[in-house]
Amino acid sequence: MKWALIVVGSLVVLFVGYWAYQIYLANPRVAETLRTEPNGATAARVMLLTLPSGTTIPVNYLREGQMVYAGADGRWWRELTNPSAVTLLIRGETLRGTAKAVRDDPAHTEDVFKRLRPTSYKWIGGVLIDIALD
Repeated sequence: MKWALIVVGSLVVLFVGYWAYQIYLANPRVAETLRTEPNGATAARVMLLTLPSGTTIPVNYLREGQMVYAGADGRWWRELTNPSAVTLLIRGETLRGTAKAVRDDPAHTEDVFKRLRPTSYKWIGGVLIDIALD
């Protein structure tokens, strides 16, 4: 029993530490890179997405004409269960659009994820976000 508590406690500490690292160190660093190096390698595959709540997160994207697609691996997609206005920063350009989490179309999700995450779409999973640009 004692070892089980130690293992569970260690896993909780690791999870909280990873979460804090992402929120307070990694994401701000990526966001700054996207703002200061709009033609850099990171900006070619990562955008800044501002959610309806005002939270801004870096996320991988695929742009095809007037559509932008993103894969949500965390819980932030829950803000987009209904079509919602969002702001995107893609390669130094601020764009506006309407985003919706796709939860009921596995064929569409797989089709887009094959292009968005060609080497990992089968095992990463996630929720597809469709964004129609204004």
